[in-house]
Amino acid sequence: MYNILVCDDDKEIVEAIEIYLSQEGYHILKAYDGMQALKILETEDVHLLILDVMMPRLDGIHATLKIREKHSIPIIILSAKSEDVDKILGLNVGADDYVTKPFNPLELVARAKSQLRRYTQLGGTAKEESETIYETGGLRMNDDLKEVTVDGEPVKLTPIEYNILKLLMRNQGRVFSIGQIYESIWNEEAIGADNTVAVHIRHIREKIEINPKDPRYLKVVWGVGYKIEKLERH
Repeated sequence: MYNILVCDDDKEIVEAIEIYLSQEGYHILKAYDGMQALKILETEDVHLLILDVMMPRLDGIHATLKIREKHSIPIIILSAKSEDVDKILGLNVGADDYVTKPFNPLELVARAKSQLRRYTQLGGTAKEESETIYETGGLRMNDDLKEVTVDGEPVKLTPIEYNILKLLMRNQGRVFSIGQIYESIWNEEAIGADNTVAVHIRHIREKIEINPKDPRYLKVVWGVGYKIEKLERH
């Protein structure tokens, strides 16, 4: 059974989310501010966090920053604000998805399922007969172990970041448009996806590139999209 931590200072919203997710067989843990959420994460095995932005004591943005210091679990941000700047801020600090209040409960359930599916695939233990490894230059991805290294040093990626990088690593040299990346990873129509993909691309660059402003691996093809450069091993 998967544990989902729902954190919102509005107890009615927490109870409503619990009802819908419990019907899907998930076990729900509840918190009402960011500090409570951090304490629960210290003692419980949490597979997904649904986190409100505006909360007392510790808001969702600062809580996400703290959580990302130790955990790579998927985080869905909730907010009553619909402006792009708030969505980008949530993604910038490490959230994987964003849902605007008021939301359709069925949409939230679908997004929760999607994030859990990616997370469990990322942490899966199933092995194939031989390891699946993608390499270019000093960048190496072992898809069986779900490990990424640059020049031998481990790189910690969120599930979304990992899946984007895997898509590009499996197709080195091929350019993917923002729409193609979004539809491949999120399995949704790419409407207004530019900012979402761009934020995750920037995070990946910050983790795998020596100089993110002059990337060696993850290249932009202006007006077209992104690709992983095919380089000789070194």
